[in-house]
Amino acid sequence: MFPVFHALALDWLHYADVCLLSLMIRSVVLSRFSICVSSYKDAEYLPACIDSVLHQSFADFELIIVDDGSPDNTASILKDYAERDSRVKPIIKLHNEGVHLGRKSAVEQCSGDLIILLDSDDELEPGFLSELNDYSLAHPADIYHFGIKVVNAGVSEQERIEFESYVNRDIEPLNGSDICNAAFSSEAGYRQDWRITQRAYDARYFKRAFSDMTNDRMGRAQDGYECFVALAEADSQLTCNDIVGLKYYLGRGVNSGSKMSPDSFLRSTQGFWSSVTHMAEFSEIFNKFDLSMAFSGGKTKLMDLLFNDWFVRVDNSNKIDAAKKAASVVGDLEVAEQVMRLTRDAAYAEWVNDGGDVSVETLRTWYREAKSMAGTDYFVSNRLMAFADAAKLHICEVEERAKKRCCAKQDIRIFVSTHKRVDLFDSELFQPVQVGCSSRSDIFHWAFQDNDGENISDQNPMYCELTTQYWAWKNTDSDYVGFCHYRRYFDFARKRHEENLYGEVMDAYIDAKSQAEYCLDDDSVRKYVKEFDVITTERKDIRPYCGSSATIRKQYDLADKLFVEDLDKVVSILGKQHPEYLQDAQAFLKGHTARFCNMFIMKRAIFNAYCEWLFPILEEFVNTTDMSKYSKEGLRTPGHLAERLLNIYLLHHERVGEGWKTAELQCVHFTEPDYHGELGLPRLSGVPRPIIPVVFASDNNYVPMLTTTIYSMLANASTDYRYDIVVLHRDINGENQARMKSFFGAFPHAGVRFCNVSAIIDRYELTTNNPHISVETYYRFLIQKLFPYYNKVLYLDSDLIVKGDVSELYETELGTNLLGATRDIDFLGNLNMKNGERLKYAKTVLGMTNPYDYFQAGVLLLNTREMRSLHTIEEWLEFASDDRFIYNDQDVLNAHCEGRVTWLDYDWNVMIDCGNRIANVFSYAPHQVFDAFNDSRSHERIVHYAGFEKPWKFAYCDRSQLYWKYARETPFYEKLLALLVGSGASVDTPLLMHEKAVSETSPLRKIVDPLCPVGSARREVLKSIGRAVQGKK
Repeated sequence: MFPVFHALALDWLHYADVCLLSLMIRSVVLSRFSICVSSYKDAEYLPACIDSVLHQSFADFELIIVDDGSPDNTASILKDYAERDSRVKPIIKLHNEGVHLGRKSAVEQCSGDLIILLDSDDELEPGFLSELNDYSLAHPADIYHFGIKVVNAGVSEQERIEFESYVNRDIEPLNGSDICNAAFSSEAGYRQDWRITQRAYDARYFKRAFSDMTNDRMGRAQDGYECFVALAEADSQLTCNDIVGLKYYLGRGVNSGSKMSPDSFLRSTQGFWSSVTHMAEFSEIFNKFDLSMAFSGGKTKLMDLLFNDWFVRVDNSNKIDAAKKAASVVGDLEVAEQVMRLTRDAAYAEWVNDGGDVSVETLRTWYREAKSMAGTDYFVSNRLMAFADAAKLHICEVEERAKKRCCAKQDIRIFVSTHKRVDLFDSELFQPVQVGCSSRSDIFHWAFQDNDGENISDQNPMYCELTTQYWAWKNTDSDYVGFCHYRRYFDFARKRHEENLYGEVMDAYIDAKSQAEYCLDDDSVRKYVKEFDVITTERKDIRPYCGSSATIRKQYDLADKLFVEDLDKVVSILGKQHPEYLQDAQAFLKGHTARFCNMFIMKRAIFNAYCEWLFPILEEFVNTTDMSKYSKEGLRTPGHLAERLLNIYLLHHERVGEGWKTAELQCVHFTEPDYHGELGLPRLSGVPRPIIPVVFASDNNYVPMLTTTIYSMLANASTDYRYDIVVLHRDINGENQARMKSFFGAFPHAGVRFCNVSAIIDRYELTTNNPHISVETYYRFLIQKLFPYYNKVLYLDSDLIVKGDVSELYETELGTNLLGATRDIDFLGNLNMKNGERLKYAKTVLGMTNPYDYFQAGVLLLNTREMRSLHTIEEWLEFASDDRFIYNDQDVLNAHCEGRVTWLDYDWNVMIDCGNRIANVFSYAPHQVFDAFNDSRSHERIVHYAGFEKPWKFAYCDRSQLYWKYARETPFYEKLLALLVGSGASVDTPLLMHEKAVSETSPLRKIVDPLCPVGSARREVLKSIGRAVQGKK
């Protein structure tokens, strides 16, 4: 029976009328079609909707309309229609319960063979029911997907066309799981829409499906949930889109583009998420087939639709706030994926359309917020990582295009030729140009390209950086034009800098410090350049390094891969084309000074004239010279000749008195120009896994040991995680890096990256006071800055064997503590020595309140978030410059982290018995510490070969067999054996245990022990001398 609700509440609707409606509804008549409408506040559109049904040529239907507590005159409209047509059957509700429960009420009362759900602001197309009736009788199925006509009601025409094309997409007959997957599975390609109102349903199955649906109120996106259940429970579906059944007004109601506040977006999120959670609940109890693929795709699409609203309807100023509110409902990772997706799309639109509604600064903010929301979960979402990669690329493209346009407007343009990624100064005047682009596929978006416009890029192997010069000549128009090399710049400082034998100022890095040192900022450069017509490098005398009788021609002849005959030939060509220059050429070649590096800055008119003079000379040389057998360096002859021709050109104009105002500047040669940008996120592939970052510090000589340690770790690590292994270094060569990457490529759950930290470390005077500690130990201070996207990082020394699963170590909860570590039993043993030196040192130098909380820094679980808030890396490294420290970086950490340490089990850092340390030092430690250490030796999870006895130096040192078990599996096994043999230790000879140099009862003990504490390097040296003097072993 049809219930009638809120009779007393509608004072304008007489109770008799309500009873009349109830009697009408109760007089159930079986129909061919049941058309169900749930309406709320749609009185404006409802009459047209009803009329479109009543005017159908096929009359065998019932029209069940639910007034879902509308505050407008919906009820009176229904009353009027019901009085005029018995096929109209209203259900009046006292309170608004939402579209889903309205439909549920209507479907329960359906008596037709086929059920159609119709929104109250849409309309049926004329003749629809007749066509569908004929088709369905001839082709029985559970579901009939029909076509719709989309009417523009406030969207762009392009959006209307695209939407109509998608929802009317034809598809083959479907059965079983294919029905649901076609609409919901991303893997199936979302082949069909999930519009619940664009289908007709066999009532026998559809009423059962609706009864299985939740009785909870649903918010927006209830169509997705309803369609998910309906399609899952169907056995067959036919698509008959040539039968156009619906006129759909795109842009009405919830589809409108009205603005949303963060709070309204939160409510919308709650509605969407209710559909997701109910879909999940249905998937769990549904047992006809596996719905996981369809659910996953449906969830993703619902979130996409929700955040499309975020992008269009939430003001940019409110977007981050709205996203955070949404994250409180759906979780950070879901929101991070969506924000990153739309950042990608907006950045791409900005790039393609050359302008858009979102600024680069806003895009950067969205990008950062998305990464911050995801945290380390970033690495378990391939979707998020793919979006982030594309977003970053497009943002960079937009920024670089804007930078290029700004550069192109400068009145001074100094072009920096490069063929690789290099560091650049923060400048709009120094502008990188990628050379040889016509034969390269890797284009640098951050640089201009020498193959744009009129160019000779294809001749770069011969012309070198002159392809930049030619490009600038033909394609730019700035007032001043200049040229540098990616590793050589002018020195604009007003003071002189020290030069090497060849007249170059040597420096390492292209960074803010060197930019300030050589006044390479734009203001200083602009001010200097505008004082002159021509600026070159200084003339340098070649005799200090070529000999006292050397001439410029002789210098060219001394170059092994160049031919002085080519120099003579180009002078001959010069004499033919410009005979007035011969005098200057001869004077230059017989002289012993020259301006080198092909660097200059000229006013435009002078530059154009120079190019018009230079390139025809070089062109004739190239066209008349067979260089097919030249070496690679010899092929660069035109570039070398141009350097000499520049000198001749300038000498000539000096001689004839052009009156140019000229300047000569020192040349700065940077030895480390390669790019030192952020390390960035790891490149991951395969199955997403939670990521564990593990950092090592090493130099090139320690690569065999480093490889052994990493191998032992991976051999015992859980494959449920992904290990981002980063090696901090200054000098590990390419060959060793390649061998390590190749070797560890056998571990699909791990990746090895190398980060050169020279640019940071070299700014500090760092030394170590212990011969067994290298400068590389300081690198752990850099971790907090190098990995801003990790809040927890595992640091391991490179002289370890890892027997345990480091994922268990990584899961240690740190809270607000700065790090996790084990107490240093060596240090604690020395604290208890009677001389009291170590205790005094810990209190006075380190400033420790409780020296017995001193930890060992070879295994550290770092809370990088807390460490960043405590000190900058500059502050950490300044602390490390204190030469009073014995253990350098370890002492620094202990001095500043006391009281904020999570103590790890000794199993995670078990030091070997180096030089009988257990008896001679460790046994002096507090008894509970000593007992815990001894116990850990029976179940070590990390063995630490700390001290001078290393397995590659002493064949039978403590735990050496364990070390070689792993070392022999690495590609550096032979190198380790060579180190062992080179140390003089025989693999067949047991480790020699030395006699004591000074007996326990000797009175010398009172002098030696305070000066040379047990375990110190100083003590080991004196012991060797004492044994030698006494003839002891």
